[in-house]
Amino acid sequence: MARYSVVLSVFAAIALSTFATAAEFPTRPIRLVVPFPPGGTTDILARLIAPKLTETFKHPVVIDNRGGASGMIGADAIAKAPPDGYTIGIIISTHALAMELFTRSPFDPARDYAPITLAISVANVISVHPSVPATSIPDLVRLAKAQPGKLSYGSAGAGTGVHLTGEFFKLVAHVDITHVPYKGGGPSLADLVAGQIPVGVQNISTIVAHARAGRIRPLGITSLERSPALPDLPTVAAQGYPGFDAREWYGFVTQGKTPRAIVMRLNQEIVRIVNSPDVRARLLDLGSDIVADSPDQFGAFMKAERVKWSKVVQETGIKLE
Repeated sequence: MARYSVVLSVFAAIALSTFATAAEFPTRPIRLVVPFPPGGTTDILARLIAPKLTETFKHPVVIDNRGGASGMIGADAIAKAPPDGYTIGIIISTHALAMELFTRSPFDPARDYAPITLAISVANVISVHPSVPATSIPDLVRLAKAQPGKLSYGSAGAGTGVHLTGEFFKLVAHVDITHVPYKGGGPSLADLVAGQIPVGVQNISTIVAHARAGRIRPLGITSLERSPALPDLPTVAAQGYPGFDAREWYGFVTQGKTPRAIVMRLNQEIVRIVNSPDVRARLLDLGSDIVADSPDQFGAFMKAERVKWSKVVQETGIKLE
């Protein structure tokens, strides 16, 4: 009985310590890892959220852009961080598929991430430089079939959601377009605007301003519905490819063994900020769909995404080092 009481006392002490830690959290700066260079959707989202988290927590939330290796360098930094909530990060669909996409993944997302919230979902857009003689998806397909392998499209990196979207499109349209991976959405878009690459697959949130200004010509959006951000842009599905649906998503995570109470504290504040009027308006203007769900909902969503996209990975033969 005495031993049983001691065990109970130990567990009670641990529980009280955890709750105390969560109640006091944070007591120092937080690092927000962005696995891509500045300019892309991940970076835009981070720069909307970080200042407001800083205001709430009364401690700096410092953005750490860790680009490279299709975002895997930054994603691994989150997975390998101490499990205390002081390193959080934004991941995309690529990172949930790490075990399927990469020959040797340095982390297991199901084990090494604690989901905080799925913040937003964003449709992708297939665009061309204005010099390309295509004004629709069928035009692009005809152009690609007339010169197999000659056209190229840029993406935010090998294995990213926009890369998967591009390969999915090639699969259903039966075209040969060469993939050119960049180190982030910002650099790939910059080269599309400059005419260094004829075709781009990017998140709608990154291309809206350029499309409205005529610097690029969007041909089709990859969601099943049109976007209020570009209401005149038809879907890929409506241009001859029924059911075509490929979206990128952006979620906040922390290290997998972080105490649940701290995860819930982070969830509470990030969800509140995402739903705040000014941030919500900005995200909607960029073509994002607001999600801002619970840790459990985000975890279930990631499992479903692995099932969906692993089939595309297998059919296209994508395998990354």
